[in-house]
Amino acid sequence: MKVLVIGSGGREHALVWKLLQSSRVSKVICAPGNGGIGLDAECLPVDQKNLGSLIELAQRVKPDLTVVGPELPLQLGVVDEFQRRDWKIFGPTKAAAQLESSKGFAKEFMQRHRIPTGHYAICNSLREVGEALPRFSTPIVLKADGLAAGKGVVICQTKDEAALTATDMLSGKMVGSAGSRVVLEEYLEGDEISFLVLTDGERVAALTAAQDHKRVGDQDTGPNTGGMGAYSSDALLDEKMQNWLLQHIARPVIEEMKAEGAEYKGILYCGLMMTARGPMVLEFNCRFGDPETQPILMRLESDLLDAIEASIEGRVSDGDFRWSKDAAVCVVMSSGGYPGVFEIGKKIAGIEEADLLPGVKVFHSGTSRIGDAYYTAGGRVLSVTALADDLESAVQNAYAAVSKVKFAGAHYRHDIAAKSVTKI
Repeated sequence: MKVLVIGSGGREHALVWKLLQSSRVSKVICAPGNGGIGLDAECLPVDQKNLGSLIELAQRVKPDLTVVGPELPLQLGVVDEFQRRDWKIFGPTKAAAQLESSKGFAKEFMQRHRIPTGHYAICNSLREVGEALPRFSTPIVLKADGLAAGKGVVICQTKDEAALTATDMLSGKMVGSAGSRVVLEEYLEGDEISFLVLTDGERVAALTAAQDHKRVGDQDTGPNTGGMGAYSSDALLDEKMQNWLLQHIARPVIEEMKAEGAEYKGILYCGLMMTARGPMVLEFNCRFGDPETQPILMRLESDLLDAIEASIEGRVSDGDFRWSKDAAVCVVMSSGGYPGVFEIGKKIAGIEEADLLPGVKVFHSGTSRIGDAYYTAGGRVLSVTALADDLESAVQNAYAAVSKVKFAGAHYRHDIAAKSVTKI
């Protein structure tokens, strides 16, 4: 089987890597891919922001299956267009993907169907922001309504800061058109959990849980990013809590989306805060997370292709996944200055040495390859991921691998999974 993976980051590299482990996959094409993915798959150029470009590519390469990595093609309706042509594709339709593409849609959907989430207000103007602010205590979470590559969330410590941030968002200065509408949210405290499920529009199967680290600096300081690291272990969620999340969050979302005429197929990512009041939904993503996918797929022992086909063909079951008892940790190495202004084109050394360490896989997030050398080509550059018998060993192995990799301005957090390791 020939599989096309759309995307260019660490998540897509992990998907390519895992799909190639299936005995039924003969070839993987990644578009546009990156320097490191090019060693595992054929990389072809494509404009992910242009449906016509994606359609033309599929017409040319004729994949047996297409897997969509990032959110933007889903928002544009790539699944709808491929399905209209009877091409097999994995992911939700444009209507279903509104759960991610519009924070306001998601909050209103949760309110309609009594899915636990924080207090909120949707604002289209600064006047509406000013009217809503007195209803919130500080800190206040301010979100751009649209897709902002993980950079559209700001935790404001004062109401004045919230008003200024809203001004920048609504004007387009901060995140462009994604901020033409904003959502004010209650600040929730607790442990964050990334809870992903596979669905065929009716049935739901849980993936192993992960925990993302969104802030750029150690001890959760600095601005939000697309994710600076993640880990996955059985200790994150016990069976009782997993069943509660399926019953009260995941299944109701899938059932009510279908009832509203937007049947949801693919991966549903539930970003949760485990508060003293119980689990609360922070956000939905309509695809695999990045960097959560890297440690999650490191732990997956069963065939990813089988699970994807079960979703497309309407036969998802609890037996679609088999997981390692080991723990996995991913540390993202980024360009200096990310998520703000950063430089690219810095030569990278040590990737091969890191990859040789036991249980380690270096997934490329933003690299280019010229000859035998790799260079930085994005904000998040590498996702250094390690699998080990226990979480503490996985952390040690991941950072041992990180220490092998060098490039000018390299930045990474030093505390991925640290809070959980101290509890052991």
